[in-house]
Amino acid sequence: MNRVQDQQDQQDQQDQLKLTVYTRIPDQDYTASLANSVHLAYMDGQQKWQPLNRNYGILFAAGTVDENNVIHEKGLKNPYIFRTADGSFGIAAIRVNASGEDDEESKGQILLWTSPDLVTFDSLGLVQLHKELYVQEAVCIPDGTGAGCELRWQDDSGNVYVNRLADLRQPHLISPPERAEAYTVERPEQPFPGTAPGNVISLDEVTGSQILAAWTPVYNTGIRVAEQISASSADELSAVTATAVYSDGSTADKRVAWDTREIDFSVPGTYTVQGQVVTHNYPFPLASGYADPVLLPWNGKYYFLATNDNVNNIGIFVREADTIDGLFAPGFREAVILDLDEERSFIQTFWAPEFHLIGGELYILFAVGGKVWGPQCHIMKLKSGGDIMQAADWNEPVRVKRMDGTPLAGEGITLDMTYFKADETSCVLWSYRKGIGTPLDTGSMIYIATVDEANPAVLTSEPVLLTRPLLGWENVQGTINNEGPYPLITEDKVYIAYSGGAATGYTYAVGLLSIPRGSDVLDAAAWHKASTPALSYYSLEGVYGPGHNSFCRDVDGTLLILYHGEEQLVKHGTRCSAMHRVHFDAKGVPVLDVAGDRDVHPDYASCTIQLTVPVSNS
Repeated sequence: MNRVQDQQDQQDQQDQLKLTVYTRIPDQDYTASLANSVHLAYMDGQQKWQPLNRNYGILFAAGTVDENNVIHEKGLKNPYIFRTADGSFGIAAIRVNASGEDDEESKGQILLWTSPDLVTFDSLGLVQLHKELYVQEAVCIPDGTGAGCELRWQDDSGNVYVNRLADLRQPHLISPPERAEAYTVERPEQPFPGTAPGNVISLDEVTGSQILAAWTPVYNTGIRVAEQISASSADELSAVTATAVYSDGSTADKRVAWDTREIDFSVPGTYTVQGQVVTHNYPFPLASGYADPVLLPWNGKYYFLATNDNVNNIGIFVREADTIDGLFAPGFREAVILDLDEERSFIQTFWAPEFHLIGGELYILFAVGGKVWGPQCHIMKLKSGGDIMQAADWNEPVRVKRMDGTPLAGEGITLDMTYFKADETSCVLWSYRKGIGTPLDTGSMIYIATVDEANPAVLTSEPVLLTRPLLGWENVQGTINNEGPYPLITEDKVYIAYSGGAATGYTYAVGLLSIPRGSDVLDAAAWHKASTPALSYYSLEGVYGPGHNSFCRDVDGTLLILYHGEEQLVKHGTRCSAMHRVHFDAKGVPVLDVAGDRDVHPDYASCTIQLTVPVSNS
């Protein structure tokens, strides 16, 4: 009897953990490009629904590309989530056009994703159910064999059909449609205002906790320090760090500013020492009107480089200081190292300059245009022993070329070039766009190619297309952007942060590409593209349109992300520089939105340690 009751109690508990899928109803700030995507919400017991991923889309329908290389944006509606017989998950949805209406290209088809954990997803693309009828909604019912299911769906007239699929991983083997009996989908009331609800599934506590941890903001839950230490000097004490603990189980080492005023290191004894965790909280905005920011530690100083919107993007401006704070303090030192020069055809769009150390030499990669608008990628090298702040100490900028010596692009614009070296392979990445402002606009696309460290201005491979803005969050507010790539190399992966959405608006966002170390970086299929941004205007309070970022390390070795954002929820605001620490989650994946109180909560910032000053052996 007790066993039966225990089982029932356990089942009741499992049934209390719910997950629902939904889309949102577009509004003025959350446009159809964002709203017509898969969202998830979670409910534990009788509590209210809680949105995951901050109520921002998690899965987006990919747009299509026509014979003119033009993208046609897509959305989705009526998502349906289900469990398979082997315990994994699936999500089905109906693809629609950009405005949410029936899509001619999607007639008779549904979108299908599978997932082992609702954290990572495998897109199966479009599955053909019928050749002539529009599908309005579909459900997937596992057939009990482990891998197969029945797909039941309705057409425009409410007629019901069924297709059978023996293996979700082989959608091309789906059976022809057959007429079927009507079915019902239990949809909850709106999880929150402004939503179009899908269905609900039950989860066990372990699975639910994993999903919740993956799609809720990571935040600081405490600080750990040693109870007692022995130190003979202030330098030894300053090396004692704290460990910040986070909601997902991850940790981060933190430097502590220990108060040594009451300690006499010449007198043995035990002291109680107070300390304050160093937070790396930089104010926003750091620099108003400076976009695409980059920071370089170099020969004991820091240098700041950015697109200067305050001068209409004319000239390359560099700041120099002894500390990071000094770069943004009143009276900062700034120099123009490349100015408008009509004779050399450096006239406009001095965009996105980046410092890069290539083969032991310091370069700046940037875009610039002439009298006719059209920025192109250039590179210039610091002369041996040169001063970064002196224009004369930089070699003549040269335009980046292909292997055969021709320009990087014969038509269109090239910009936002960056560089990385991993596993003895040196690469450049850049953004290319053709037909901007015309009906044949391709949207900006990110390409990669190899280079020789000795001559990085010339490619050593053919360009390879890595990504283009096919997803709704990349193609929004009248923009079609994949741009601003920047590398982050870890022990196991190469990450490329890049930007999509409106570069001068609040929807600008940072996405992530990744590839395992040791892979062929020129194999586009080997790269993984995250389905949702790592940083968006939903990520950090008071920072809108975060994008075009870079990474650097300070003197403590702390990894920082720099990017520009705006202070207001408007389409064309002032772009301002921002910066905070990069966190790594429990799986070692970079998390770009752990800042402010979520990085170090004020309640945990103060710490205490017992210090023993030992007897000197001298």
